[in-house]
Parts: sequence; structure tokens; C-alpha cells
Amino acid sequence: MKFPTETPPEMLAFLGKNLEQEHSETPLLLETGDALPDLPAGSEALAGIVNLQRLNDIRYINKFLESVNRNLRPGGYFAGCSETALRRKERFLAQYPRTLGKLLYAFDFLLVRVWPKLPYLRGSYFALTQGQNRVISEMETYGRLYSCGFKLIDSTELGGKLYFLAEKTGEPAYNMEATYGPLIKLRRVGKNGKMMKVLKFRTMSPYSEYIQQFIYERNGYEGGDNFRDDTRITTLGKFMRKYWIDELPMLWNLLRGDLKLFGVRPVSAHYLSLFPEEFQEYRKKFKPGLIPPVYVEIPKTFDEIHEVERRYLEAYEKAPLTTDIRYFARAFYNIFIKRIRSS
Repeated sequence: MKFPTETPPEMLAFLGKNLEQEHSETPLLLETGDALPDLPAGSEALAGIVNLQRLNDIRYINKFLESVNRNLRPGGYFAGCSETALRRKERFLAQYPRTLGKLLYAFDFLLVRVWPKLPYLRGSYFALTQGQNRVISEMETYGRLYSCGFKLIDSTELGGKLYFLAEKTGEPAYNMEATYGPLIKLRRVGKNGKMMKVLKFRTMSPYSEYIQQFIYERNGYEGGDNFRDDTRITTLGKFMRKYWIDELPMLWNLLRGDLKLFGVRPVSAHYLSLFPEEFQEYRKKFKPGLIPPVYVEIPKTFDEIHEVERRYLEAYEKAPLTTDIRYFARAFYNIFIKRIRSS
């Protein structure tokens, strides 16, 4: 595998480990935050693109990634880097004495992590910073890649940066409704497959819905309907989930009639696709609920989730009212007496 001579040693070592035997063409080496121009008509798509600019310093990250996708051929690769939120914190605290460092980091947290997520103020933040030195978690990095038509091949941390290699597997989602604030609207599959927006308080990194399969394949299944060691969940998110604070806004969906009190959980199209195809179609026939049956029968494996839901839906189809009363009573006992929390 040939790489441009300007390739930094860290990136060179990372790419060499992953691509030496699989690719023979020299990739396009860039150091830019601007969207790439489309290839001229008739030009052959590229086999690989390497960008040395951190994602943290790209103003329109998804537009850039979408342009990379357009310039790559199917199966082509993209390599880049970012500084994760954790490494930023470690770097920041290492610069100052312990007490002063914590105080300054608290101010930095408000400045670069809270301000850009506040409604009506986000625009002023990016107008002043032009997107430079923004905070991006590891999970947001992966989520953005997947949302723009890539699949992660490998990643590693070298010299305080997260280096990643991704393969083009499809077209970008072109999500124009991505939300970053504390109150988010999540696209969920409703009755008859109709998409709806469910309100929740944010507990995960942005674009987390695009890496459900990735987390499942990497970490496995924990029980209830949880993935094991779900690193998409933030520290504050863990606290809110423990006390069901994150689900309080869903009461609005209940009042609107999007949800009923008890029923299968409203899930994303990505999550739904993890179920057997036949069950996906059966599940779409019913209105989702605020309280799901996994609070009643706690599944031990991911494959058991659709069996738990199937038993509930088949019983509900025969006797809706008595089934919901019976399930709700058992769920109430598990939640408030046994303190079971299914995330």
C-alpha cells in the first residue's frame, strides 16, 4: 500500500495496519474542513480519502462527510481523526493545578458544551467560533460516520487523537433534523409504520441512533432491552435514566394520542430492523406505549425481546383491555417495588 509522503507517522502506522494488504491505490490526502467538490462527470470515483483535519475543527461536519461519500466508490475508505471529549478534558486538566484546573474546566464545559446546545443561542456560538475546537465524543464521531453512509472498520487513539477508518457502505441519511439540545425529538416507528416524533430529554451522544447495530455487535446484550456497556449514554444521561427523568416529555406524546399507556416501546427504524422481518411487520400493526412489556417479562437476551413483545401483542389482540390492565399491574410492581429499570 502506497501513502503520500506527507502522511503523519501516527496516521501512517494506523493505515498501514489496516490497508496494507487490501488496497493498492494511493489515497487522496487532504487537510481541509471544506466540503469536497464533486468529481467531474465521467471521472472514476476514488478508492480512498485521508483527511488530517480534526473533525473538531470542521464547521459543517456532516456536509463534509457527505461530500467525501459522494467522491468515493462503493467499498472505498475514509480515514480521519478527532479529539474526543474525554481526551480534551484530560488535556485541559493537565495544563493547570488540580483545583484551578477543575474550576476552569467547569467554565470551559459551560462555554463549549452547554452554550452550543442552547436553543436560539447555538447560532451565535458557531458564528463566533466558526466551529473551531468544538467538543465531539467518540460515540458522536462514529454516529456521524454511520449517518453519512460509512461503517467503522477500525479506530485507535494515538497522541491524544482518535484515528478512525471507515468504509463507504451506502448513501448518507441527510438528516436535517438532528438535535443537540437537552430536549430532543426522536423519529420513531408508530402504528402502521407511520413515523412520529417522540419527545425525550437527551441521555445519549448526538447521532447515537445510527450506531445501535454497532454497539450491539461490539458489546452484546445485557438484559431488559439494554445493550451491554452502552457508551452512547452520557454521565448525566445515566442519572436521568435511573430516575425516569428522560421519559417525562413523552407524557406529551401520550396526551396527543401518539402513544397509549401500555404497549411495545416506540423504537427507531434502525432498532426495528434488528428484529426478524416477519415480526417487524406484525409489530407495526399496533400503537406503541409509554410503558413496555419488557418491564413485565425481563428478557435475558436480545432475541428474547421480540418473543416478550409477541406474547403481549398476541394477548392484546385477543383481549385489549384486560391484557393492558394485567400487564400494567405487573409492570407497576416491578418498577416501584422491585426497582427494575429497562432503558
